[in-house]
Amino acid sequence: MDNIVSIKNVSKVYNNGFKALNDVSLEIKRGEILALLGPNGAGKTSLISAITGIISFTSGSITVDGHDNISQYRQTRNLIGLVPQELTIGAFETVWNTVRFSRGLFGKKKNPAYLEQLLRDLSLWDKKDNQLRTLSGGMKRRVLIAKALSHEPKILFLDEPTAGVDVELRKDMWRLVSKLRDAGVTIILTTHYIEEAEEIADRVGVISNGEVLLIEDKNILMQKLGKKQLIVELKQPVGDLPDSLAGFDISLSEDGKTLTYSYSTTADATGITRLLQLLSDAGMTLKDLSTSQSSLEDIFVGLVKQPVPPIAEQSAMARGTS
Repeated sequence: MDNIVSIKNVSKVYNNGFKALNDVSLEIKRGEILALLGPNGAGKTSLISAITGIISFTSGSITVDGHDNISQYRQTRNLIGLVPQELTIGAFETVWNTVRFSRGLFGKKKNPAYLEQLLRDLSLWDKKDNQLRTLSGGMKRRVLIAKALSHEPKILFLDEPTAGVDVELRKDMWRLVSKLRDAGVTIILTTHYIEEAEEIADRVGVISNGEVLLIEDKNILMQKLGKKQLIVELKQPVGDLPDSLAGFDISLSEDGKTLTYSYSTTADATGITRLLQLLSDAGMTLKDLSTSQSSLEDIFVGLVKQPVPPIAEQSAMARGTS
């Protein structure tokens, strides 16, 4: 899979000295879904704004499908659809005219059939003649998505697209995202809903304090940084752990009935066999065993709480901000 967006050593420094982007280098693969996770103020929107040409950057370069996004801005912008965070749409125009006008702005030929299917996919078709001012916040969000897709872009940026919207819209959104990816559209989204990234993204980027901590294949990320836990329920409670377990990452519940052993999913040996033998030697009788796996949220929280070296995935890794 080749790269459709290439960001090389991009920095953005404002006049007051605030550094929003710090030497960011990142390759976005054609046809992938990339989820950018980070707390408020981490720089996700700044990164998207730099790629789409909304803000200028201090140094570095960005190319979109081989076009420089400064000297060839018109070509790059035609390739991009953007759904911003803010509900910035008019009041008195109808849904249909708004989407049709947006398509025309990009010089696309009329295609009523495409626009109709787009509105149907977003559950907007029955609202096509409604004025925008009469729509709910969730419906206005759908209109923004329709506008972004009206000119059939190759790349779609979704900046917090489901923040504050209902569950139904979220489901519609992700069905549409999957459909677009299947059609070859590259999708970059920022989200606070980590479970969405875990479900739909191919790769995950974590941004915190103006730095891209890592960008990695979602499954590889969970293998590298995820931990499993073995939960051991005892038939009889114990007061303290025996000294023989001192070398294990293990904790005892307050009631003395449950042991929790954390181990790496990538280690050559988990240590579980040795642990169970030591428990037996110590006279502890087991009632039940179960395991749990770190979620993407667990990994994300751990990363933003303490700095870690960026993880390189070929040459697509970077330190950066957004």
